Amino acid sequence: MKEYREIANPTHTREILARHGFTFKKSLGQNFLTEPNILRKIVQTAEIDEQVNVIEVGPGIGALTEYLARQAKQVLAFEIDDRLIPVLADTLQSYPNVTIKHQDVLQADLLKVTSETFKETLPIKVVANLPYYITTPIMMHFLESDLVVDEMVVMMQKEVADRISAKPGTKAYGSLSIAVQYYMEASLAFIVPKTVFVPQPNVDSAILKLTRRQKPAVEVIDEKAFFKLTKAAFQLRRKTLWNNLVNNYGKDEKTKQWLSQALAVTGIDPKRRGETLSLQEFADLSNQLVKTLH
Repeated sequence: MKEYREIANPTHTREILARHGFTFKKSLGQNFLTEPNILRKIVQTAEIDEQVNVIEVGPGIGALTEYLARQAKQVLAFEIDDRLIPVLADTLQSYPNVTIKHQDVLQADLLKVTSETFKETLPIKVVANLPYYITTPIMMHFLESDLVVDEMVVMMQKEVADRISAKPGTKAYGSLSIAVQYYMEASLAFIVPKTVFVPQPNVDSAILKLTRRQKPAVEVIDEKAFFKLTKAAFQLRRKTLWNNLVNNYGKDEKTKQWLSQALAVTGIDPKRRGETLSLQEFADLSNQLVKTLH
């Protein structure tokens, strides 16, 4: 009987890359994990079993995909690099429950693709080692799509994970923290050292676990207006809330009056900085601005 070797085994990874003549593309942020224990830990953190369908983004040569395929009902993996499609066909041939979609996930109609791929309607989790350069757009694409994702367990640069899970009043807290925490509860699961990747990135990574809230964290009248406000509040971090708001909404007297009235009604000091406001305060201010639309 042939001895089984995991794709993530460093020697096996090198063999696969050599066999297919694969070279890394820096522009695609390709860093492949070569530590089976960490892959096991990711799958455990995501609590993957037969009652779950999984979406993966950027499977690379299939190291994490293999682990997901062993536990999940079905796996749908989006891969943008056409050079990796034949590699994945080779490495994952013994997993019939894996579908590789050769497409940019940001261009994908997630609801349509998943309904075509997944034979059974089960909870969907996103588990992925996200390319660093487009971590945020990918996450927001999932959060803002019509597809209900129950949980995301994703690897990203530690600094980005810190920003997403940050609390008000901290340096890392910003519009990204609010955008994600509005939909999901965020917690840092564990750190992944840069030494377990080929090629080795410059920074350590972190596994972030995001669980969908039953309903958004705060009640807002208009989500677009809420997110516009939170982005505006953090545009220039060193500026006061007031300066950022007039820079974004307008400096004419009518707009200034509208803004100062909303701040007065909600009891928010215009001299505060954006990072000191909680999600609830942003929601209150946004709702007040919408109610008294100038």
